[in-house]
Amino acid sequence: MSDPEKSAVENVPLNNEDLEHAATHGTYLAKDEIVNLSEEHRQYLLQMHGTLELDPVPLMTDADPYNWPSWKKIINLMLVAFHACMSTFTAAAIIPAYEAISEDLGISIQQASYLTSLQIAIIGGAPLFWRPLSTRYGRRPIFIISLMGSLVFNIACAKTTSYASMAACRAFTSFFISPASAIGSAVVVETFFKNERAKYMGVWTVMVTLGVPLAPFIFGFVAYHIGYRWIYWILAMINGVQLLLYISLGPETRFIRHLHVSGPLPSFKDSYLKFRRIDPTPITALEFISPLRMAKYPCVMIPALSYAVIFLFSSVLITVEIPQLFGEKFHFNSQQLGLQFLGIIIGSIIGEQIGGHMSDLWMRRGPKKVVGGKPAPEFRLWLSYIGYLLAICGTVVFLVRIQQAPEGQWNVTPVIGGGIAAAGNQVVTTVLITYAVDCYHEEAGSIGVFITFVRQILGFIGPFWFPQMFENVGIANSAGVAVAIMVGASVIPTLFLQWKGNSLRRDMTARV
Repeated sequence: MSDPEKSAVENVPLNNEDLEHAATHGTYLAKDEIVNLSEEHRQYLLQMHGTLELDPVPLMTDADPYNWPSWKKIINLMLVAFHACMSTFTAAAIIPAYEAISEDLGISIQQASYLTSLQIAIIGGAPLFWRPLSTRYGRRPIFIISLMGSLVFNIACAKTTSYASMAACRAFTSFFISPASAIGSAVVVETFFKNERAKYMGVWTVMVTLGVPLAPFIFGFVAYHIGYRWIYWILAMINGVQLLLYISLGPETRFIRHLHVSGPLPSFKDSYLKFRRIDPTPITALEFISPLRMAKYPCVMIPALSYAVIFLFSSVLITVEIPQLFGEKFHFNSQQLGLQFLGIIIGSIIGEQIGGHMSDLWMRRGPKKVVGGKPAPEFRLWLSYIGYLLAICGTVVFLVRIQQAPEGQWNVTPVIGGGIAAAGNQVVTTVLITYAVDCYHEEAGSIGVFITFVRQILGFIGPFWFPQMFENVGIANSAGVAVAIMVGASVIPTLFLQWKGNSLRRDMTARV
């Protein structure tokens, strides 16, 4: 490395509390400093990437994840994204089997639904524990431990005979399966350049979203034909396959740049078979709640809350209430209930085309208003309004049409409404998470954990008051409540952020 490169890496301040900032994701050389790269380094980058217009600028080593071949990055992303999907997939898997579980364990359907609500809450809080460990020991060991624990407790769920023991096993399953749903954002930042980040962030976010409708769609057939306990056995089998794939194909993406110099790629043994501490910085107790400090920063807090409210109504409300609303009105069995989630799956996939690839294209063609010739992060927020409109319209259609449907006479319009809402939810998910990461990319891990925490806590609370809302104001009139909350807590704050976001952003030097 040349002297300028060394100083760019070594002069980054290192504090015990500074988990993500310490030169972990890139050298972050300014554009005008690109001329200071050694000729050897310049030729290396040209050979690897075909350009020097890279943000961030990688080191001159194959060990730097930014320099990995595309196939390696994408395989790793697929493993992490599917792992993230399994967190929400596992939570939602028993949704079409609520009636069977209530009959087997002697509880009400509402009590059976709490087995899902419990996991929603734990998935939000557990990453606070996993994040400090993943920064010290790496992402790969945490993901492997995660899959091993989830496998064991899914088997335990299949063998339990009481409501309390099933709830306890479900709690432990969600604790272990949760890491990728939050720190997946850090993996994306650690491997992909900024100009392609929304597209690959979208792969991760759409998998988190798809887990919710995909599980009941699949396991409705399982519960109907071979019994709901096979849901847990199949989940354990999936965890086992994931574990084998991750051990074989999942490299470590946590790369501490101030501890590395130019050199060859680590051996297979070092990369895949050794588990060791990557970051020697001591762990402090405060680090386990450190991501919550993101609440101090409007450019993270506003997107987190706005997204969480949309997720609450256009995802949680629709998916959790389908078994009760459709079951009571149309007398569906578990297989028929599972089929109602097809619209949500299709809507989520369509929505990601706007939130992901189109979002990157939108930013590349945006006005060049900041130093470096790139549009301000707030320019991305224009696409969020498409998501808000779809989420609001879809939620209204779902609730109004389910009440208008005659007793016992199913029609497809509520399913279409759910699909429209899902498309809007996915647009909002990708756009707002990518916006927050763009503002503070060095805090990608903390941002992912914090946004997941806010989203899951709101999602956990919702199922406790949705039935009372339907009973007190009616299902169709509940659409008005949902619209008012979405506009007040999501649309208006985003308008404010787009107006004042540029002045609200600042260097995140304050640490817990």
